[in-house]
Amino acid sequence: MSSGTLTGAALSLGAAGIWGAGDFAGGLATKRANVFRVVAGAHACGLVLMLVLAWITFEPIPPRASLLWGVVTGVSGALGVAALYKALAIGRMGIVAPVASVITGILPVLMGIRTEGMPDRFQLAGFVLALISIWLVARPDGDIDTHRGLGLAVLAGVLFGLFLVGGKQAGYGGVFWPLVAARMASTLLMLLIVAFSPRDTRSLRLAWVPILLSGLLDSGANALFIAATRHGRLDVAAVLSSLYPASTVILARVLLKERASATQNAGIVGALLSVALISAR
Repeated sequence: MSSGTLTGAALSLGAAGIWGAGDFAGGLATKRANVFRVVAGAHACGLVLMLVLAWITFEPIPPRASLLWGVVTGVSGALGVAALYKALAIGRMGIVAPVASVITGILPVLMGIRTEGMPDRFQLAGFVLALISIWLVARPDGDIDTHRGLGLAVLAGVLFGLFLVGGKQAGYGGVFWPLVAARMASTLLMLLIVAFSPRDTRSLRLAWVPILLSGLLDSGANALFIAATRHGRLDVAAVLSSLYPASTVILARVLLKERASATQNAGIVGALLSVALISAR
């Protein structure tokens, strides 16, 4: 494995760990405030962070195409985050996150099939394991409604897959400025939705800390992912980054004491293993 591939893999895994922590914080914030207000606040914080990083690194402003791809990723990412945070708020964090993860990793691999041919037998095995794992995770467990949030988790995965594909295109021209465009578009979109949504009377005072953490962590992970795509293949970076539920699950179990049945635990493990198999080449 070349040094560039190793660097890309390390950046992708770093993005996965930080994304998972950001999702955990976002899920907590959404329990305390409207999901669109949470995403608007988080992405505004991320916009400030990306502007600062673009300024202190003296990154040149990229071509218009990279900025436009940044806008596309911003819109798809914002809607995906809104769907995921809502799913995390109404469902079980340790179940919702792995399902979204598997769906996220599939679209970039399908793009790879279209541009680089059929995957090998390990990746095909990963697809089969992913489907089985989703079924195991989604099985009802007694009187506990384990289906809550799963539809939103699937939607989030599709939108995140679009984000990853668009992020590769945006990354050809830079890292931070495309993310500035992405965060500007996503923040404006969320503010527009908030303006036309029913008024939420809940105060954001108790949600500001997780909102801030979510925005900073999510934007930092986005930068790591785009940097990873500049060092290697999109499908490898995407599926390795899709391991993000690992840290979400760990945090949910440690801090929220969430538990799952033996069957659901097997599904969660299978979902994470399927991401690894999909990335094998």
